Amino acid sequence: MNSPKTFDAGPAKAAPSLAFDELTAPPEWRRIEFLSDLHLSPHTPATLAALQAHLQETSADAVLLLGDIFEVWVGDDARFDDFEASCLEILRSAGARLKLYFMAGNRDFLLGPDMLKDCGAQALSDPTVLCAFGQRWLLTHGDALCLADSAYQAFRTQVRTPQWQAQFLAQPLAVRRALAQQMRDGSKAQQAMQREDLWADLDTEACLAWLKVTDCKALIHGHTHRPAEHVLAPGLIRHVLSDWDFESEAPRGDVLRLRASGLRRIPLA
Repeated sequence: MNSPKTFDAGPAKAAPSLAFDELTAPPEWRRIEFLSDLHLSPHTPATLAALQAHLQETSADAVLLLGDIFEVWVGDDARFDDFEASCLEILRSAGARLKLYFMAGNRDFLLGPDMLKDCGAQALSDPTVLCAFGQRWLLTHGDALCLADSAYQAFRTQVRTPQWQAQFLAQPLAVRRALAQQMRDGSKAQQAMQREDLWADLDTEACLAWLKVTDCKALIHGHTHRPAEHVLAPGLIRHVLSDWDFESEAPRGDVLRLRASGLRRIPLA
């Protein structure tokens, strides 16, 4: 991983400053996969099983987890509990045979170095530029670019501060779990009051600004649960990852697979 770079990305609405890392794929890599938004919890055993099966079977040299792999993560000391310990073993097994990377999402931003070390995974900053197959690919979870949701952006700024995180993590694990459930219940109640098609999406101006300063032509992200490809401008594309839900009557979930020949969406359901 190269040293972080910081640039001015333009007007305030379009993210005024942007610090990003670069990850250069070694020449021996032939396949790189991206996935996000599994929202794993004790209530999603089928989705966890789908992840385990895919990680065991994939021919990818590297798998990049782009956030919200867990429905909630309240601290790395939780990794020894039953559900989290099961997830740890699945990720550890994958990390032993391929390169595994993790980028924090809005649900699992408290996943830290202890969990990553035990999984054999490396942290990715948000955003990161992946240099692979002669191209530059901008990777982000996506929530930082949902600028129309001002209430969430204020909350995000608060909980990403070292002070807030230190205070939260200092509380007993049971208390943290209860607080996380309260926040999750509040979020669900707020979402229920809105039509799904009106939920905030990534700001196009901000996406274009990030692509410009990072010298990338493609953005890959999750978060919105709206898998698609969007042409932002001539030659500039936004690829949206699918969420995973193998508990429903109509299971869904896919990965994006990058090879020298290009990017391809692989349905798993």
